[in-house]
Amino acid sequence: MANVSVYNMEGNEVGKMDLNDAVFGVEVNEHLVHMAVVAQLANKRQGTQKAKTRSEVSGGGRKPWRQKGTGHARQGSTRAPQWTGGGVVFAPTPRDYTITLNKKEKRAALKSALTSRVQENKFIVVDELKLDEIKTKKFQNVLNNLKVQKALVVVGEDSDNVVKSAKNIPTVKTAYVNTINVYDILKYNTVVATKTAVANIEEVYA
Repeated sequence: MANVSVYNMEGNEVGKMDLNDAVFGVEVNEHLVHMAVVAQLANKRQGTQKAKTRSEVSGGGRKPWRQKGTGHARQGSTRAPQWTGGGVVFAPTPRDYTITLNKKEKRAALKSALTSRVQENKFIVVDELKLDEIKTKKFQNVLNNLKVQKALVVVGEDSDNVVKSAKNIPTVKTAYVNTINVYDILKYNTVVATKTAVANIEEVYA
């Protein structure tokens, strides 16, 4: 069972915490993690790009000049790709980029990502994250105390002030337990989570 230090908002160690091996101590499946990231990025794509081919561009129904005897190259339409205003040769058409993973694969990938962060000592547990007001500077001071720069901060449900205080920090993203995903866990160098959030993660994914 993995054992991690618990820090307060001043960056001082205040205790230890055992992590559930069913979530934070699984065998890392790099292939599943890769699939999850590819799927997430693919599913963000709208797939609405469209251009017209020569059959869809208006005009060009008549042959511009006779086949032989003009000194020009032979042409069949003024809407062929080589003409100004002509169609696009291999025009993109709307398509669905969706990649689906089943529930077991998604859960296994998320557990693998969390486990990898614990193994790399990039998983920091904080006893609580509470701010009396929405203040970016105060939240930045907390990150400085924890010696963290680029971080995914996982918080409990009652953390509106923390979430709003972190909005203006470009290297930080906040997430609730039900919104964490493989891509964000890997994108940010460190995962910072409250004790409550860790308990909720273990309850949901164990």
